[in-house]
Amino acid sequence: MPADVFDDNYWMQRAIVCAKQAAQLGEVPVGAVIVVDGLCVAESWNQSISSRDPSAHAEISAIRQACRNLDNYRIPGATLYVTLEPCVMCVGAIVHARVSRVVYGALEPKAGAIESQCSMLDNHPFNWKVETQGGLLAEECAAILSGFFQQRRAEKKQK
Repeated sequence: MPADVFDDNYWMQRAIVCAKQAAQLGEVPVGAVIVVDGLCVAESWNQSISSRDPSAHAEISAIRQACRNLDNYRIPGATLYVTLEPCVMCVGAIVHARVSRVVYGALEPKAGAIESQCSMLDNHPFNWKVETQGGLLAEECAAILSGFFQQRRAEKKQK
């Protein structure tokens, strides 16, 4: 097994590839990868628009996939890499799925539930503790989002 599979940067780069996939499909470009014991067990991206499902965020889609792949509704020991700070809904899914660690890229100033708008995982009543690390490759993650919305505004203006 290559040494880099235990490197957070390696997995965040994979999440960035997923975010770019979302952008190509017209979805808000957020990507997520779930890793257990150095192996990718799921990778996904936002699919809310195409699936007409407001809960189809990258994190939740990846959690669903990981649970199916591991044949369990809980995934303790898993690390979730996501390009954008998770929202309240996604933090709830992370806790219920028993994800052990979340590493995210860019902050989400409007809806981030780990540090931006609220700190749901600090001093909480949940029965599961999640380790978090924010800001990994944050500039690159934020640039993908900014570019996407800039392009959307330009297209809207042309109409």
